[in-house]
Amino acid sequence: MPRPARISRLLLCGTVVLGGCVQLGPDFQSPAQPWVDHWNSPALEVAGQQRAQPDSRQWWRVFNDPVLDHLMAEADAHNADLHLAGLRVMESRAQLGIALSGRYPQLQQASADSLYLNRRQSGGANPQDTHFWQYSAGFDIGWELDFWGRFSRAIESADASWFAAQANYENALVLLHAQLAQNYYALRTAEARLAIARSNAKLQKRSYEITERLFNSGAEAELDLQQAKTQYLGTLSTIPDFESQVASLRNALSTLIGQPPGSIPDLNRNTGLVPLLDTAVLQDVPANLLVRRPDVRAAELQVAAQSALIGVAETDLYPSISLLGSIVWSASSLSGASNTLDMVAGPSLRWDIFDHGRITNNVRVQDARLQQLIVIYQDSVRQAAREADDAATGLIKALERDRILSDASVAAERSVTLANAQYREGYSDFQRVLDAQRALFAQQDIYLVNRGTAVNSLIALYKALGGGWYSDQPMIDPATRKQMQERTDWGDLLDEPKESAND
Repeated sequence: MPRPARISRLLLCGTVVLGGCVQLGPDFQSPAQPWVDHWNSPALEVAGQQRAQPDSRQWWRVFNDPVLDHLMAEADAHNADLHLAGLRVMESRAQLGIALSGRYPQLQQASADSLYLNRRQSGGANPQDTHFWQYSAGFDIGWELDFWGRFSRAIESADASWFAAQANYENALVLLHAQLAQNYYALRTAEARLAIARSNAKLQKRSYEITERLFNSGAEAELDLQQAKTQYLGTLSTIPDFESQVASLRNALSTLIGQPPGSIPDLNRNTGLVPLLDTAVLQDVPANLLVRRPDVRAAELQVAAQSALIGVAETDLYPSISLLGSIVWSASSLSGASNTLDMVAGPSLRWDIFDHGRITNNVRVQDARLQQLIVIYQDSVRQAAREADDAATGLIKALERDRILSDASVAAERSVTLANAQYREGYSDFQRVLDAQRALFAQQDIYLVNRGTAVNSLIALYKALGGGWYSDQPMIDPATRKQMQERTDWGDLLDEPKESAND
């Protein structure tokens, strides 16, 4: 073998062996801060962690409300925001497939030509009229070797983005379940307040009717009549507002479960039922959920994806090394013309030497974006801890207030009974009856509002800790899957991912 040919083959083999051995750019380093692994809400530490913890993936089951369980299942199956999050997972999965194609030759092109030539030559000694067909077929291949890690870093980035999309899907579940539970118990609280308003309006109407009869008979002053009427009408005026709240919250729940307004007959069960919590519920809340909160994990995975993009940008600073090859066959219908078969192969080097700072500044841009994502991640962790502590503290204080307001409501009911008795016996004036009725309505309403606040704080606590990320429904519902498969060849990409960002 000639010496130049041996040298070329050695260079070619060396290029193949070295290809993919170098990865430019920083390797991913988790931006997690040490305090996260040991953090616990001071409020939860006070409550203690002694009892067995329930399944935090479906934390709403602590309320033992079958209507809420049914609504959660309906939301998992039909909520629009959740469907969008699932489709974004499929999009990122396809993007990963694009990145994985960088492992293979980037140029794989077959070509075929058939040309007709009609040549007429006039004048001279031998005028000619020649026409013939020219045929050719070829195959070109070009493979840029991953010498500096351009494609491996791109795969690393796309892979992290895929897992981030899965974490965002789980975060959509967290937000959906919390929002649904909050709206559901806001509805139950509004229904209970409506019932209290109607009950008090009925009580005050009787007092108003009594004073009206007494006034008409001349046994009562007009002042008592007008005060009784004012109080009754004031309470009556709150009823339309509560009815509006109930209708609005029902519509909100319909939207969350992907249904048109007014299509949830199950809501007619357990009307006005607001759970009565106690401090023991805090012992069921696993504070260490913070470290697996989906939006926190998504932020960390976005850092990983951006870190790899720095390496992709840095590869432009160095030469790209490719292997090129072509096979071309050509033939002609011209009599006496020969057929040819050409084979060409060899390495190619391209290097942008004079970039005028374009590549260098692109690397700086990617690095600045990485640092921004690190700051965003660290801030999201702090915000998550703050939300969890605020919710836990709010729940404890609402439970403390519950005992006080419960006693106050009992006392208010007793006051109304005593005021009515003393008024009938002539030991007090009607003003004391009005004051007692006003206090009763106010205390009962405040008590219900506080119970609703306690429930909302517990929901906010589970949301802040990232609970509720699980659904037994498929990420892409069967109808959507069928529609997409009929429109486009998705292969097996629409199947549920075998791995989760959770694993």
